[in-house]
Amino acid sequence: MKAQSTLVFLRFHNVTQSKSQHPRNTIYFFVNPKVKRIQLQVKRTNFLIIIVLFSGLFMGLLSGFFFAVTFDLPQITQLDSFKPAAITRIYSVEKKLIAELYKEKRDPIPLSKMPNFLIKGLIATEDRNFYKHCGVDIKGISRAIIKDIIAGKFVEGASTITQQLSKTLFLSSKKTIIRKIREAILALQLERRYTKNELLAIYLNQVYFGSGAYGVKSAAKIFFGKSTDQLTLSECALIAGMPKAPSRYSPLVNPKRSIKRRNLVLKQMFKTGIISKNDYKNACKEKLVLANRSNRQVKAPYFIDYIKTTLEEIVGSTALYQQGLTVYTTLSLDMQQTADIAINKGLDQLDKRMKKKAIKSAGAQGALISIDIKTGGIIAMTGGKNYSKSSYNRATTAKRQPGSTFKAFIFALAIERNFPQNSLLLDAPISFKMYGKKNWRPKNFSNNYKGEMTFRKALALSKNIPAVRLIEILGPASLVKFAHSLGIKSHLNANLSLALGTSEVTLLELTAAYAVFGRKGEYIEPFGITEIIASNGQTIWRVKPRKKIVMSRPGAAIITNMLQAVISEGTGRKAKILNKPSAGKTGTTDNYKDALFLGFSPEIATGVWVGLDNNKTLGRWETGAKAALPIWIDFMAKYFTDKSSFGSYQYFDIPDEIVQIAINSTTGLPVTKNEKTRNAVTAFFRKGNEPH
Repeated sequence: MKAQSTLVFLRFHNVTQSKSQHPRNTIYFFVNPKVKRIQLQVKRTNFLIIIVLFSGLFMGLLSGFFFAVTFDLPQITQLDSFKPAAITRIYSVEKKLIAELYKEKRDPIPLSKMPNFLIKGLIATEDRNFYKHCGVDIKGISRAIIKDIIAGKFVEGASTITQQLSKTLFLSSKKTIIRKIREAILALQLERRYTKNELLAIYLNQVYFGSGAYGVKSAAKIFFGKSTDQLTLSECALIAGMPKAPSRYSPLVNPKRSIKRRNLVLKQMFKTGIISKNDYKNACKEKLVLANRSNRQVKAPYFIDYIKTTLEEIVGSTALYQQGLTVYTTLSLDMQQTADIAINKGLDQLDKRMKKKAIKSAGAQGALISIDIKTGGIIAMTGGKNYSKSSYNRATTAKRQPGSTFKAFIFALAIERNFPQNSLLLDAPISFKMYGKKNWRPKNFSNNYKGEMTFRKALALSKNIPAVRLIEILGPASLVKFAHSLGIKSHLNANLSLALGTSEVTLLELTAAYAVFGRKGEYIEPFGITEIIASNGQTIWRVKPRKKIVMSRPGAAIITNMLQAVISEGTGRKAKILNKPSAGKTGTTDNYKDALFLGFSPEIATGVWVGLDNNKTLGRWETGAKAALPIWIDFMAKYFTDKSSFGSYQYFDIPDEIVQIAINSTTGLPVTKNEKTRNAVTAFFRKGNEPH
């Protein structure tokens, strides 16, 4: 077939020619059709190349953006071995819960143990299409985008439950488009790997419900003091509505707002057919009844603070706050409550007396610590009047002068050196020459002197001069060494004034040292933890008490007998009301700055301190016998009452090496059976060292 040619002509004309004139110079030529097709093909090829280049550039940019968004996304397979931080629980010796330690208060439970109303209420409120979408709700996102554009800011998130879980587990809470894209990608991956119920269970155990509650079990406990299976429809709805704004809707923070949110959830549940109209109305009318505030408080805060340091040393802080340990302690919750009541009662009475004397103060403080003599375990510990106002532990941290309670150690050392308790000391004024200083003239608290008296009577009446004379005989350095062996760890100044208790010590040290006397001369370092169990039920630590013999058994029995005299014959007579085996010593420091009583029964040793944090006076005559002893009596009375319900009492140890002799407490001479005297007492002596 012969190709047709196209006639093409070009005109060349003189620019000076008039328009009416016919152009004289015209060139005519023919163009082949094949050339035209080639030209069109070249144009098309060039266009396609441009499209490919732009498409490649776009895909490159898109791939780069996708890589930038996803290159550091966490692996969702981490969920296979995921274990949320669990709660460590601390129990008393009665196996009662004292406290919970946690980084986040989360207590995981299976979905089967979660209330159905709570699950359905959450889905109805947070993600109605949860069981239909693939992790991302396209309709919800579109609706949210339109609202955000209209508002000019983020006003609606449109996150599904799966997206919220992605954010909670793997991402930050910062609102950005990049984070939303990453959140959606992770949600799609989670939906491909896990079932809906698995994701829902993780979410309900992980999500924050406000006021420190993570997960539904913790929320039920913190807000209502209940287990999840005890929650009402109304309470389920309240919890279900909280993930949207936990702090805003917390019933502990804003009860009215939380009720309004609860009713909105109930309305959604009614509209979606989850509950009936009657159930909806009744649930909306239900009053908000929150957990008792006292149930949310730590029951022995000073003790918990004390053992936390030890726990962190044993297991580390990560395990302590995240691995759900079970810790058993020596603390008796019943006696702890008794200690708190006794301290508050005693301090309230003291405050009233101080007001009558027009003594201005920030309020008297007190401390009590009680130790099991047999084991060395701490039974009770109160470090102040009100932990919420002052967490400073005056039982373990505060160092104060022990006053006359230190005299027990002087006489115990003398007994260990084979002095009998009927040995005589002169109670008369004395002066000691001090190099480069004025002479030191110690005085008795009573400002009177009784001449010669026995060790027993000097200790019972808390006479200063006989104690100073005795420390001079024994040597201050020897007393320091002996006191340290008994468990006094604080620095002690080796001088004669140590007889008056001038070196500062802690109440815990004093109480542990007094326990030695009731423990037949054995020192056991006080402890508060007995056992630590891992979440899998295996014991990872068990206490091994540190023990050592620090004085002889007969010596411990004799000094105990002398300290019994403090109660039966001396400054601690108020304690006779207990009518039970008891021994102890009062203590008062200069200008009535500190008042103490250290005492023990055959089973427990208890120390009480009362004073002001600013180290000012409590007021005239506020002695250990007046300010501290009543607290000790109240505490011990409860202990003895509880013991009586079990039947029998224990008695102080009387070793075979001990003989009991009736003596005159003033002269120290034996009293015959026929001799009648008010001063006759039964005193302990070592065999071969008794008076004749």
